[in-house]
This record gives sequence, structure tokens and C-alpha cells, in this order.
Amino acid sequence: MLTVLENASVVDVDAGELKPDCRIVLEDAKIVEVGAPPLKASNARRLDLKGLAVMPGLIDCHCHVLQSTSNLAALAVESPLYAAARAFEITRGMLHRGFTTVRDAGGADFGIARAVAEGRVEGPRVIYCGKALTATGGHGDYRSGGQYYEDPSYWIPRISRLCDGVSELRRAVRDEVRKGAHHIKIMANGGVASPTDRITSDQYSEEEIAAVADEAEMAGLYVMSHTYTARSIQRAVRNGVRSIEHGNLADEETLLLLKSKGAFLVPTLAIFKALAEEGVADGLPQELSGKLGNMMEKGMAVVELAHRLGVQMAYGTDLIGAMHRRQSEEFELRADLVPAADLVRAVTVTGAKLIRRENESGRVANGYQADLIAVEGNPLENIRVLANPARNIKLIMQGGRIVKDETLH
Repeated sequence: MLTVLENASVVDVDAGELKPDCRIVLEDAKIVEVGAPPLKASNARRLDLKGLAVMPGLIDCHCHVLQSTSNLAALAVESPLYAAARAFEITRGMLHRGFTTVRDAGGADFGIARAVAEGRVEGPRVIYCGKALTATGGHGDYRSGGQYYEDPSYWIPRISRLCDGVSELRRAVRDEVRKGAHHIKIMANGGVASPTDRITSDQYSEEEIAAVADEAEMAGLYVMSHTYTARSIQRAVRNGVRSIEHGNLADEETLLLLKSKGAFLVPTLAIFKALAEEGVADGLPQELSGKLGNMMEKGMAVVELAHRLGVQMAYGTDLIGAMHRRQSEEFELRADLVPAADLVRAVTVTGAKLIRRENESGRVANGYQADLIAVEGNPLENIRVLANPARNIKLIMQGGRIVKDETLH
């Protein structure tokens, strides 16, 4: 089936320009022509998008579709069936905010990705790592200090699995690869939601990190790492990690190392603002809220510095629980830190490059997936139009299928 989007202004994400009066022709799930001459085919479905800016569907490169609560320890004892039902509520919300692809950073598996891909539930394409790998007492270990037993069952709805030592880590990577992982995640630094570590603690030896990167490379995958501090980021990048998550405590030397290695930074400002404002009400233990400190302010300074130094940055949010609804707030938080055109690239073509799909998503171009949104306003001039998707995103298409249509035909 042919679909023709007429009178559209197309966002050229590479050039950072808005091209007026374009015609976009879609055939099934692909874009087949952009700026094409008028089609006379009588069987074509036509949408008049006059006054709207058409851009690629958005890509969130750090999310957790399984995390329906901020109490991550509670999630681990939840029914897998109930957790899945909640996850599909989360994926539907993401898609209706214009995110047609997401990279899960721990928890989602082939079952969630397959259900979405088959159209059984609504949601963005889910690029997943399976369980994040965490050391005993590390950021993904949500046991309290008095809890000794570790349930060996893999089939519980949590975001991580415990692995210590090179041999355990190699086996764990191979197991996630067996389950279809698109990338591998490690917890190489302390975190807010984990009860027994410190934000500043390094986790995993350099030998262990290198072993994970080696296994991932053998499988044609890459490693993403939960990391905040300059020291932990440098240890990760030196040993083969390609994607640094958060990075709030990075310094200039560290960011230049990322740039020289061709690594990516995925800041997640939205989660720190959200946790400060409603984390405890959503289940974050009160005693952990103090670990937030000034991470928000530090993270904003790093985003500004990373942009100035030319580090590749993708769009990420890391939201959990009831805070998933704030997914589009990252645009607002970065709006005064980087130019609008660069933030548009971060959430489209740079994100696509990070997930290694730059030849099929992230652009409005011939041969690309028909993942498109039509926006009221010009995001290249005012990125804040994307911060209010309910009001400003009038059309959402995923693989040529209309998800939302508030245009006038």
C-alpha cells in the first residue's frame, strides 16, 4: 500500500535545515521517495501535512521498559506476568510520545521485543541487552546488607544479574547473546538506587571489563556502561566500552578520551530531576534519596562541556516507575545547553548510529524505515516543541502504520 504525505516540511537532520513543500511516499514500512513529483495513483492513501514539520521517529537510548516502580528490590519479587503487563503500559506511553525506537538498559528481553515487533502490543522497537551485569554489592545488586541469599532463578523481573570474576562474566555475556541481546550492559560505578554502594565506587576490575568487551566484540556487539565518575569512565573506555551512560561527574580529560575513542555519551538528566521531585513518593527508599546530591547540576555542566568538545551524545532518560511519563522532559533540560539542531540529531541520527542502525532509521530518506512524526512548530528553532508531545506531535507513524493522527485531511 502506498501512503503519500503531502505539503510537508521535512527536517533534514544532517544539514539542520527545514525543507518546505515536500512529498514523502511510503510503501508498506519503508520510505521510497522524498520530494517526489505528484502521484496519480488512485489507491494511495494521502495525508495533507501542511504547516507541520516531519522528522524521524524519536530514539531514546537509555530506558527501562520493565521498571514500573522506583523500588527496584520490590520489582525482583514481582510476578513476571504482572511485570510484563505493566511493561506494555510503559511501551505504549513511549510510542505515543513519538519514540518509535528505544534502547533498553537492563530488564527487557526477547519476549518484550518480540511482542512489540509482532504487533501484539503497542510500543517502540525495543533494542535490548537482557540483564545488566553487576558485581556483588554493585549498582545492580539491590539486596540489603542483611540479605544473604541470592535467588539463582533468571526468570524474575529485575534489571540485572550478579556476576563476579572473568569466567562468570564471559559466561553471562554468552548467555545474554544466546537470548538475542543487541548490546551488553555492565554496572561499572555506584548508583543511586542500590542500597550498599557509593556513587563514587568503581565496580569491576579492568580485567573484568576487558573480558566483557572481548566477548561482546566476538559476538558483533558492543558494551554500554553505567558510569558517573571520571575515573570509572576512563577505566571503562580504556577497556573497550563504547557507550557511557550518565557521565555526570566527567571532566574535560575524560570527555576528550571519549572523543578520541569514538565512544558515545548518553546523558540522562530527566531521571535526576524526576527522582528529586517524586522518587520517594514512587517507591525510592528515603535513605537512598540523599545519594542524589548535586548530580543534576553536575550532569548539566557535563552536557554543555561535552557538546563544546564535540563528543557524540545520544538522547537518554533512564526513567522508572510513574516517572516514565516525563520522557520528553529531557528536551527541556538540554534546551539551553546545546543547539536545537544538535539535540534533534541526538534523538535521531546519532541515536541510530549508537544502536548501529544508521542506515535504516534516524532520517527521512529513501530506503529508511517509515518511522515518522509530524510536529507543529520547527524543532530546529525551538526544541521545546518536542517537550510537549500531546500538544505538538500531530502524527506518529511506525513502520508505515499510523499510531496517532490529529491532522486535518
